Amino acid sequence: QVQLVESGGGLVQTGDSLRLSCAASGRTFSSYAMGWFRQAPGKEREFVAAVGWSAGYTRYADSLKGRITISRDNAKNTVYLLMSSLKPEDTAVYYCGAARVDAYYKTPSEAYKYDFWGQGTQVTVSS
Repeated sequence: QVQLVESGGGLVQTGDSLRLSCAASGRTFSSYAMGWFRQAPGKEREFVAAVGWSAGYTRYADSLKGRITISRDNAKNTVYLLMSSLKPEDTAVYYCGAARVDAYYKTPSEAYKYDFWGQGTQVTVSS
C-alpha cells in the first residue's frame, strides 16, 4: 500500500512557475514509477509526466515538453513537478500516481496502469 499526498498548488499568474510535490508513504517507494496527471473541469484526466524507478528515465506529454520537469528523491519518498511559463489552460487539479512496474526504465502514461493516487492539488493560472 502506498499513500500519496500532493502539495504546492495554488493561484498563480500567467508566466509564473510552480513546483508541486508528492510525498509517498511506504518503504517500497523506489520500486514504483511515479506520474503526474491533471484534470480540468469537464475534461478527462490527462497525462503530464512520469519518472521510472531511476530518476534518469522520464516521459512527458508532448504538449508540455519544455515547460515541465519531473524528478524524484527516493531518500525523501517524494516526487516533484516543476512547471514554468504557466498558462491559463494549465488550470486543473494535478494528481500524483504510483505505478507498480517490472522494470526501472518504465514510465507509464496511461492512468489505468497506476495503482495508487493522491487526492490532488488545485493549480489555477490567472490571465
